[in-house]
Amino acid sequence: MVDELVELSEHDSELTDKIRWLDDQAQKKGITFYDMIFEVLYRHDINSKAKEWLDARN
Repeated sequence: MVDELVELSEHDSELTDKIRWLDDQAQKKGITFYDMIFEVLYRHDINSKAKEWLDARN
């Protein structure tokens, strides 16, 4: 999936910028680009589930 995004970025300058930003962040953290993608997706999943839980409580 990540490799497909990288391929799609050849035709989308905004996606290219985002991928470069993620790669820069990964380098700053000393982790691989793929680990950075995992962190972002994991954080998104956690935040989505927390929002669903909060919405269900209200």
